[in-house]
Amino acid sequence: MQDFAHSFSLAFQLLWRFDPALGEIVFLSLRVTFAAVLIACVIGLPIGAALAILRFPGRGLFVVLFNTLMGLPPVVVGLLVYMLLSNAGPLGVLQLLYTPGAMIIAQAVLVTPIIVALTQQVLSDLNAEYADTFRSMVVPWHKAAVTLLWDARYALLTVVLAGFGRAIAEVGAVIIVGGNINHVTRVMTTAIALETSKGDLALALALGLVLLMIALAVNAAVMAVRASARRMAYA
Repeated sequence: MQDFAHSFSLAFQLLWRFDPALGEIVFLSLRVTFAAVLIACVIGLPIGAALAILRFPGRGLFVVLFNTLMGLPPVVVGLLVYMLLSNAGPLGVLQLLYTPGAMIIAQAVLVTPIIVALTQQVLSDLNAEYADTFRSMVVPWHKAAVTLLWDARYALLTVVLAGFGRAIAEVGAVIIVGGNINHVTRVMTTAIALETSKGDLALALALGLVLLMIALAVNAAVMAVRASARRMAYA
């Protein structure tokens, strides 16, 4: 019990003085996650909008596919990205394996289906309200997509935050493609796993507390966005 309390005491000390090693890991985690979510949004939002508006043969298959990929096992993603970026893989020439770039790619692959599927669900309901107006005004589908994305911006922000929460907590894929190299690819989740296995519970607890605070901030942001959207709807 004393060791447990001592570990918590050391963890709070690391947080209080914001230990440089702790800060380096946290900032790398945030940098990788923000980049991955940005890439996922650039790819996923337009695809989700297109699936919500367009009607074409095989559309249902694509919707089912992206919904299924929302539950894609991270270790499978890590393995596939590893094979692509390894020296024997088609993208091996880029020399990205065991770099933050590889971790960004792995997280983006995980988050993109979430962005696509949730965007499609949000915009499909909105498109049902606007469809007659779009048809009567002969609005091209890409302009309709921009309109829907803008009108649903508050709901879509919660989608982006959901993707961010998924990415920041990822460990399986990033440890495969990143290698958990100190000062290079060590992020919060992989560091927690390593420090726990080494018995250094203080740093692991400090990083865990940071992750909990980030999760709390994300959930608070989602609630604030929803509340703001409801106020805008009733205004």
